[in-house]
Amino acid sequence: MTASTKVLRPRNVFARYHAHVYFDEKTVEQAQNLCQNAAKLFGVATGRIHQKLVGPHPCWSCQLAFDSTQFDKLIPWLDQNRGGLTVLVHGVTSNDIEDHTANASWLGEPAKLNLSVFGG
Repeated sequence: MTASTKVLRPRNVFARYHAHVYFDEKTVEQAQNLCQNAAKLFGVATGRIHQKLVGPHPCWSCQLAFDSTQFDKLIPWLDQNRGGLTVLVHGVTSNDIEDHTANASWLGEPAKLNLSVFGG
């Protein structure tokens, strides 16, 4: 990423959201703990800890599903507790491509998504 590239920070503008916590073999336990703690503290739905590539995600990942009422407490907590992990945050609408591009923001370093999985 260049200095002129602007990373969009998460904003609470949608009714529903997903946060995808990215990790690798060295950080799988850290990511699992982060996702489990988010579920306990904020009542978010936690998906599987995928130790393989799933969907457009270029890394192993775990999905957190939440809504706008949980956003304002969850996102700052995730940012503060992610310990260097990258987190993709996006709105959930009926358009997967827009959700993972125009409706996407990042905690940490952005990653290049594989949008071809959406037929693009």
